Amino acid sequence: MNGKVVMDCVDAAYASIRQHADEIMVLDQSIGDGDHVFNLIRGLEALRGIRGDIEALDFAAALKLAASKVLSTVGGSSGPLFSSLLLGMSRACDQLNGDPRSYAQMYAAGVDAVQLRGKTGRGSKTMMDVLIPVAERLSELADRESGVPLILAELPKEAARGVLATRDMLATKGRASFLGERSVGHIDPGARSSEIMITAVCERLGKSVNREGPPRPTDLPPRGAASDASVGVVSSQ
Repeated sequence: MNGKVVMDCVDAAYASIRQHADEIMVLDQSIGDGDHVFNLIRGLEALRGIRGDIEALDFAAALKLAASKVLSTVGGSSGPLFSSLLLGMSRACDQLNGDPRSYAQMYAAGVDAVQLRGKTGRGSKTMMDVLIPVAERLSELADRESGVPLILAELPKEAARGVLATRDMLATKGRASFLGERSVGHIDPGARSSEIMITAVCERLGKSVNREGPPRPTDLPPRGAASDASVGVVSSQ
């Protein structure tokens, strides 16, 4: 993996965020200040603006440069948090060896960095309610030696479950926390945007993975019925 892969993922995330910008804005206007999606677009456009610099680097250096650019470009809380994700991942790249478990460890390191920076965790009605479950699911699937196509198909489902879970949560962090009980009943925009980007990245990476055939029945995770949550389901709520 190298800087070209990083930019492929950025492009995928950018296209999907632009596609769902109105939805994210409406969610944010309900419990926030409405600028979350614009900050994300600004940051992703800034990364696209230094495409050549990022693509010329190896994977760790590309993530580090992207983290620096996001931090200096994206306003609000999103900049420091997404920068921490990228920087945390960059610091764990030395363990990458092609084994999905090494990528799970890298992603977990990024999520840990976000959690440390934001001083919050699961159940806070934030992006962490997507990032943490996805990190745990990735580790679980990697430890079970699931095939890459299955992993990339399962992670968006976990992200969607995390998004829907925020609806019934009481916000304890960010601007939404000022609403108290009134924050209950609304999906968190940061969780939703995180799900959108995770889904887009998984779909983009899936296109570059050689087809391994349908997953074996023993590969399927012991999680109960797959979530029906999708863009349409979330948007219609």
